[in-house]
Amino acid sequence: MAPSRKLHQPCALVIRCDHPQNADLPRYYSKKEKKPFPVPIVELRRAARERFKKSRGQPKKPVPPPKNGLIVKSLVPLAYDVFNERITLINNLKKLLKVVKVHACRYCNEIHVGPIGHPFKSCRGHRASIRKGLHEWTYATVEDVLVPVDSYHLYDRLGKRIRHDERFSIPRLPAVVELCIQAGVEVPEFPTKRRRKPIIRIGKSEFVDADESELPDPVPEPPLKPILTEIPDTEIVAPRDQEEKIQLAEETLEAWEQMRRGAKKLMRMYPVRVCGYCPEVHVGPSGHKAQNCGAHKHQQRNGQHGWQSAVLDDLIPPRYVWHVPDVNGPPLQRELRSFYGQAPAVVEICVQAGADVPDQYKPTMRLDIGIPTSLREAEMVV
Repeated sequence: MAPSRKLHQPCALVIRCDHPQNADLPRYYSKKEKKPFPVPIVELRRAARERFKKSRGQPKKPVPPPKNGLIVKSLVPLAYDVFNERITLINNLKKLLKVVKVHACRYCNEIHVGPIGHPFKSCRGHRASIRKGLHEWTYATVEDVLVPVDSYHLYDRLGKRIRHDERFSIPRLPAVVELCIQAGVEVPEFPTKRRRKPIIRIGKSEFVDADESELPDPVPEPPLKPILTEIPDTEIVAPRDQEEKIQLAEETLEAWEQMRRGAKKLMRMYPVRVCGYCPEVHVGPSGHKAQNCGAHKHQQRNGQHGWQSAVLDDLIPPRYVWHVPDVNGPPLQRELRSFYGQAPAVVEICVQAGADVPDQYKPTMRLDIGIPTSLREAEMVV
């Protein structure tokens, strides 16, 4: 009797990936262009009409926090995490900058991560035409890698808008820190008003605070989580060996991702505004009235900002840099510019320090593109 044969049915192997193979960088907007709205005006109006139709004839629902003046208690631990991750990111970047070379242009805001600066003629700074667009490289600092985005500190999140004559009397601090303070982080240097009862609306834009006299006096409580502090530059110690450098790079990359992911969740509940013409950011329900916008045609707006909803990149700009495929290999060539990819500066620093490339950054880094070894080979590419 012949042995039985097992029939194997062919099965198709399907590989799924949420990220495209190659992707273009975010579009560069000229200073003469206005930023697009995150959600088009037509969609906002359509959604408002739908909400009005659904609420017609229905009893009015109570306003949820944080619109009623209270904080969202479930987001307080997240706010502390974002605050501490930012401090961890700054401290780790100071250590990595001692072992990873980062260059900054003397005349513009462009930086480059690598042994030497890139040769691309992309400088738009002072007297760039005389230098034919070439950069003049110098050493970079943490402020060059993490773009400082400051905003006014609000003692009362629902209070009156900041007037133009108050622009110098109100302190400014990093916008991420202000977002964390409004979400529940207690920083003694920047006190803020914490309500224990919801506000009472007496109009569309008018309200009064509820009477809290019958409540017991608030008892100062210790922070929900210990707050980290920045390490002074004189106390920064570089990693001793390769293993410690890789571990530090992985920790830095994790802090970068956790900070951005947590800030995005906080922005869903606590509104953040950005000017459509300049990088000014304001953390609060409505933007301030300071007439300090110096963008294109600001004279027509009397220096007032054109406030709109902010996105995550407005609060935490990624600052893209060119990706160096091989740090120990030949430097970047000007003629092969179209073959190179880009990545946020923090990601590029961590990758050159030994960390693994996150999946969401691989499309813009163009890791799967073969780079020609010469210009003649590049001309033969179809």
